[in-house]
Amino acid sequence: MSDSQPRPHPNQFRKRFMNGETLLGTFIKTPTGHATEILGSLGFDFVVIDEEHAPFDRVTIDQTLLAARAAGTAGIVRVSDPTPSKLLSVLDDGAIGVLVPHVSSAERARAVVDACRYRGGHRGFSNSPRAGGYGELGIWPHVDHADATVTVIAMIEDPEALDQLDEILATPGLDGVFIGRGDLTVAFGAPGIDAPEVIAAAEKIAAAAKRANKPVCMMVAGAADATRFQAIGASAFIVSSDQGLMRQAAAKLVGDFAALKA
Repeated sequence: MSDSQPRPHPNQFRKRFMNGETLLGTFIKTPTGHATEILGSLGFDFVVIDEEHAPFDRVTIDQTLLAARAAGTAGIVRVSDPTPSKLLSVLDDGAIGVLVPHVSSAERARAVVDACRYRGGHRGFSNSPRAGGYGELGIWPHVDHADATVTVIAMIEDPEALDQLDEILATPGLDGVFIGRGDLTVAFGAPGIDAPEVIAAAEKIAAAAKRANKPVCMMVAGAADATRFQAIGASAFIVSSDQGLMRQAAAKLVGDFAALKA
């Protein structure tokens, strides 16, 4: 982005995602705010705080979301369990959105949306946390702001979900889907994420999302991989993680210095 173009506010993430803009994100695995602050300052559109597969708790999620806000990047949380209390806690802490694992039925999709939306749902109300500006927003301004900005993304990563895609994607208030190639690979017993059956599943999910006019997010290896899946309709891309990026940079440095140590 050039200096003449102001960086979009994180609150614009839902609008940008639903409009099909190309968005770059990464997973955050380390339960401190530093990596998020660094990555956000570099221009990542979003980060996904990974409570499902990393040692986050309510306090460290809260701190990392604060770092995302300070760095001007959208903070999304992949929750470990999509209970109403878990979803409420991360949204109250100021998450721009939630990435929900194993949404394998329309019933589960409806339950997730119900917990995340005020109007049309049953999200527990409080405007006293960060999401409500610590009381700055009144009841209805907070409700309006939350329902307009909170992004709900379902992870499609189970074979049984493939038979219910249209029903899942028809859920009102569900903003988009994530194609979980890793879990699908394991579920299929496939040799890798690019196995024919996994790619066929990804294409089926993307086609259903297109029919529903909803965006697709997925994890890719890099820009070339993203270009490949952009062709089937994906627009939001997660590349590696804070730990993965650090490991790649460190491995390159070790390799560069190997000759000096010979």
